[in-house]
Amino acid sequence: MTATPREVMYQTLACEGPARAPRQLWALPWPALHHPAALRAIRAAYPDDIGAPPVTLGVPYRRKQGDPHAVGTATDAWGCVFVNIQQGIIGEVRDPIVRDWAADRARVHIPREELTFDADAVNRFCDESDLFLMAACCPRPFEQLQFIMGTAALYMELMEPSAAFQAFLREMHGFYCELAERWMKETRVDALFFMDDWGSQQDLLISPSLWCDVFKPLYRDYIDIAHAHGKKAFMHSDGQILKIYPHLVELGVDALNSQIFCMGIENLEPFAGHITFWGEMDRQQLLVHATPEEIATAVERVHRILWRNGGCIAQCEFGLGARPENVRQVFASWDRLTARPAQA
Repeated sequence: MTATPREVMYQTLACEGPARAPRQLWALPWPALHHPAALRAIRAAYPDDIGAPPVTLGVPYRRKQGDPHAVGTATDAWGCVFVNIQQGIIGEVRDPIVRDWAADRARVHIPREELTFDADAVNRFCDESDLFLMAACCPRPFEQLQFIMGTAALYMELMEPSAAFQAFLREMHGFYCELAERWMKETRVDALFFMDDWGSQQDLLISPSLWCDVFKPLYRDYIDIAHAHGKKAFMHSDGQILKIYPHLVELGVDALNSQIFCMGIENLEPFAGHITFWGEMDRQQLLVHATPEEIATAVERVHRILWRNGGCIAQCEFGLGARPENVRQVFASWDRLTARPAQA
């Protein structure tokens, strides 16, 4: 009997010998513009095991407008305006909406419209799907604060936080917890997903002690909400984040999407079997510049060092400049290394 994608995912998270490594392809609009046929072929040959339900809001977004992947401007649900100069990727905020929290707080819109999603429609989708399904919400306090006020200003605020900033952070976190609670309690999705990019190429963006003081308690709440309802907690964070890996394991993150090649795969071996490595193949160098043979060797290295009869998800991002043959090789290699014959 062939295992369903959802079963494969749970077996992987528990290191219980899945039928194969589960798969997930992250694709920006860029490959659909430049390699549409190859993208369709990869998805057909190696379908995802992870998905998300569609969402219908009872109250439409007040601020969100525009296509963030198109050239021009787009406004997110909080009111932050992104400027994009290249089709197929996301731009950046040039003019933060908050320069002084006491004066500018009213310019920030907390998108409580997201709390009006149709849970019954989500559950109908869950009941008809055999995929491992993520809640269609994503707490991201550090990044959203950067969008709202700018990165440099946020760093200064974190060193000497004003009362108005602290009040807003509590309000933002309360909203994220309320949204996560509704998704975890009222729907039959399998996991909560949250994210923040915490690393540069060399190190953590703030001191580990400051991270522990300010942000670790926020993540603990999101994870506890998921686990309290029998769901999994998945996180994404780019960059060199080795210093917070022990904290994320301690908090109980079930699967972490991080740049394992940036940190050095051998440095992550102590965490193998304690957290699931949710990808990812190196999209900065290997997927762009390597040969398929080099990709196969890289996947074999990840499998040898981090696979523990599970504990790894075959995830990679088909992003700017990636070669289609390399993306395809990622999934072919994981299948070759982990697939077991289906039981009758």
